[in-house]
Amino acid sequence: MKDFWKNKNVLVTGINGFVGGNIAKKLSELNANIFGLLRNNSKKSLLFFEKIDEKATLIKGNILDKDLLTRIITEEKIDIIFHFAAQVEVGVSLINPYTTYETNIKGTYSILEAVNTSKNKVKAIIFSSSDKSYGAYPKKLMPYKESYDLRPNYPYEVSKACADFIAQSYSKAPFNLPIVICRFSNIYGPGQLNFSALIPDLIKSYYGYSSFRPRSDGSQIRDYIFINDVVDLYLIIAQSLFRNKKKFSGEIFNCGNKKRISVKKIVQNIYIKDKKRFSKIVNLMKNKKTQGEIEFQFMDYKKVKSFFNWHPKFDLRTGLKITAKWYKNFFEHSKFY
Repeated sequence: MKDFWKNKNVLVTGINGFVGGNIAKKLSELNANIFGLLRNNSKKSLLFFEKIDEKATLIKGNILDKDLLTRIITEEKIDIIFHFAAQVEVGVSLINPYTTYETNIKGTYSILEAVNTSKNKVKAIIFSSSDKSYGAYPKKLMPYKESYDLRPNYPYEVSKACADFIAQSYSKAPFNLPIVICRFSNIYGPGQLNFSALIPDLIKSYYGYSSFRPRSDGSQIRDYIFINDVVDLYLIIAQSLFRNKKKFSGEIFNCGNKKRISVKKIVQNIYIKDKKRFSKIVNLMKNKKTQGEIEFQFMDYKKVKSFFNWHPKFDLRTGLKITAKWYKNFFEHSKFY
């Protein structure tokens, strides 16, 4: 893999986010030429905390600016695009659906149309969709399968499903762009600084930097996949698409880890050495109901395994230990806390 990525020109939208920052980190180790689109000057991210920014060319701009995107793709001779730029918070989407739709939907067709009209021929585009695109299915029909219809209801789900359909459309005639769509389950790990997400919120509370306020009764069932496994799979898919557009373009891949676990069990795993505080959180969870959350969401990795002989390397316990250690260092040494 290392030889493949050397000197490849790679554009990462959402490079200042959790997954984008981790992708950039790995690409820098593999000696790729990294270009990242930044919406603002916030330094509160993995990208700056671990000085990954020093190994990338950062361009300030908006994912909605098609002309800017076209110039970047053309002038920098971009080979591969990872499209991660998105509004990812379910709560924010309920309060401000307009911004969510603009960023997630218009942002997607802006980047794809920029590729479509650019004189430079991009060889691979990896679009980050979401398990939320499927909407609510009965538990008996889980895990989600790539063949399932998308049935979104709430704004975030709708925005990701619309963007998903747009990406599918651009992979077909008359555009025939080299696109693979990835629908992954809940991703966690070092660098996730969106503290509305469950695991960062719990760890921040565990170390005493906040008070955890449950948003549900803890009964929701999810699967969680560690960021290192996600980065590994994204790079494998991108490399495969680059080398064989005919075989891979237009494919959709789900990925989880086959381990279904409740929100309550996640809390228990993090507070495993503090039963008193765990009991307190459980009491706070009683009768809590959250709008805009699907009860059951999980997937396997059957298709990606058949295509790439891939499987997750990190179990939840190992992933949480690595993650907690990273946050401890972050809270102690970051100027943001």
